[in-house]
Amino acid sequence: MRESKLLIEELLLAHLDGAYNLARWIVESDADAQAVIQEGYTYALKQLENFKAADVRIRLLTIVRQRAYAWIRRQSNLSPFEEATWLDPADKTSRALSPEGQKRDLHAALQRLPLEFREILMLYEIEECSCAQLAEILELSTAAVTCRLSQARQLLRREMTEIQRRRSPERVGPKQTNI
Repeated sequence: MRESKLLIEELLLAHLDGAYNLARWIVESDADAQAVIQEGYTYALKQLENFKAADVRIRLLTIVRQRAYAWIRRQSNLSPFEEATWLDPADKTSRALSPEGQKRDLHAALQRLPLEFREILMLYEIEECSCAQLAEILELSTAAVTCRLSQARQLLRREMTEIQRRRSPERVGPKQTNI
């Protein structure tokens, strides 16, 4: 029994980075994400006897997600759907962005998405959760997961286009002269 608990505890540690990424995207602050992870991990450790080695990752992500939403509710100045800020409009970089510029644009576009779309993209694309795993973590049907994932991708494309449009120099047509 003790060996089983140690194995599951090691498995929890293996998924701590993914859990932190999820918390960070939900609460939008490193310090808050660290607090959420500490709270979630402590709770997960208390629940070890209910875990099976096969579902440790899903259980930990589910716990962290629930703790992050609870954290948001406790914070009076945070809203899960609050608008994020745009990139600095004065930043008119060239069209051929460096990888760092592309990463900055992607991050800005993700920040503009409503929370439920940010989290599903993060879990699917970064943590590589399957649709079935997402359904369990997000407490949705598989059909709802597929629909939300599709909507999230569509909104992300729109936001990326808007960010790129705002970054591009203004296109003004030739001046009309009356002769």
